[in-house]
Amino acid sequence: MQKIFDFEKIRTLLTSSNFRISIDSLSAVTGPYARALFENYLGAPKGSIQNAIPLEDFGGKHPDPNLINASNLVNNLFGPNSPDFGAASDGDGDRNMILGRNFFVTPSDSLAIITANAHLIPGYVNGVQGVARSMPTSKAVDRVAKKLGIECYETPTGWKFFNNLLNANKVTLCGEESFGTGSNHIREKDGLWAILFWLNIISVTGQSVKDIVYKHWEEYGRNFYSRHDYEEIEFNKANDCMNHLRNTINKIKDQTFFNQYKVSHADDFNYIDPIDKSISNKQGIRISFSNGSRIIFRLSGTGTKGATLRIYLESYQSDNNKIKLNAQHILSPLIQIAEEIAHIKSFTGRDKPTIIT
Repeated sequence: MQKIFDFEKIRTLLTSSNFRISIDSLSAVTGPYARALFENYLGAPKGSIQNAIPLEDFGGKHPDPNLINASNLVNNLFGPNSPDFGAASDGDGDRNMILGRNFFVTPSDSLAIITANAHLIPGYVNGVQGVARSMPTSKAVDRVAKKLGIECYETPTGWKFFNNLLNANKVTLCGEESFGTGSNHIREKDGLWAILFWLNIISVTGQSVKDIVYKHWEEYGRNFYSRHDYEEIEFNKANDCMNHLRNTINKIKDQTFFNQYKVSHADDFNYIDPIDKSISNKQGIRISFSNGSRIIFRLSGTGTKGATLRIYLESYQSDNNKIKLNAQHILSPLIQIAEEIAHIKSFTGRDKPTIIT
């Protein structure tokens, strides 16, 4: 990490009385590393790392860094006298969640901002070879890649697809909407690396997390994004819903919803790996609209309690007067379109998602 990041700039930032951090290791593996790194080595005040002792049961909580499982951290960052920067990592240390004061950074935006600012980081000062994202991840990073003149790969969900690209030196950075980000320094997601990356950007720019994100949106536009999870659905019902969608996608091409959402592309995502030529079929239903919006339907997390139907909603907005609006409000037409196309209530019996992130 010392070869990748400017530790002196980060140390100056963390020892400043005007900047405070709060990192929640969720009683998992990164706790001792985070304490040694941020408090002991980089000079953050004692107590900057919470839940730093790994516990076999993670303290009775789910060590998955999202707005629900890391609620104590979220309440701290959105409460009175909140720190300037917050982050959490997961059970095995590969995922990350980034927060600013009263501000949450989506993993999709985080990947895009890391890519756009990589030139500020010593380990990436010579540029980024390419970038990859999982198919359900928002296309925010695509816009950065286009401006930088680099390749952007869209892969199925699963880090093995990124590894093929990394091993072939096709990409430098990669990420997914489920809070995983990484680079060519390792063949896995890396939560502490992502936290250091953000702190290095802040130390160089002197801007807050919120200001960094707002500046990015003003330059590239904003990909409003949300994931709706319907958990523990009976396998048969979940599969019936997906089969219905597969039978529907050819019928809705060129169809227009609400006079502004014209379907420009619809398919069941199939991926031919550019490196080993392996084929991965039925990776999720993609519906794209001519205004840059997308709806993705995908089954995930199957287990003993049934299947999880995940719906990914994305709406692009380039108007600077609208980029700070509420995401769920902006996405509300897509939520209605998703129900009209998939008949989620009819197939699952659910009138609302189990979790919205």
